[in-house]
Amino acid sequence: MSANKCIECSVKTCTHHCQDVNYCSLDHIQVGTHECSPDQSQCTDCLSFRKK
Repeated sequence: MSANKCIECSVKTCTHHCQDVNYCSLDHIQVGTHECSPDQSQCTDCLSFRKK
């Protein structure tokens, strides 16, 4: 698993997280929302997340 230095990530419970550094191993991620009209960063989600 190699770190993609363009995607920082601190979610250690994701299967794509590089454990020794806070980066994602994916080439790209999909960002989405769980709100009808998001207006804060807390309203967004990484849709590429996969639980370990």
